[in-house]
Amino acid sequence: MRPTLKDFKNKALANAEVSQEYDRLSAAYSLRKELIKIRKAAGLTQEEIAEILHTKKSNISRLESVHSKVSPNLSTIEAYAKAAGYRVEVKFIPQTR
Repeated sequence: MRPTLKDFKNKALANAEVSQEYDRLSAAYSLRKELIKIRKAAGLTQEEIAEILHTKKSNISRLESVHSKVSPNLSTIEAYAKAAGYRVEVKFIPQTR
């Protein structure tokens, strides 16, 4: 039987370095997935949200990309959320050790 993606992930996360990097990047991945989710829920394309924000589609694509090296400003995230009909709420969660 072929290994599943879950099997691969579990095996990779058994490596301490991989696990540490995964934890470091998880907030950025979650944010980008959430941006895509709210845009789609609003029924907007990248082109449409770019037009609302007076920017280019490539900027929206980069903002939503999990491979982007650029970390967006809070004001950018707030403007994106507003354009999709949402507001931003920031929560801090205690770390578990």
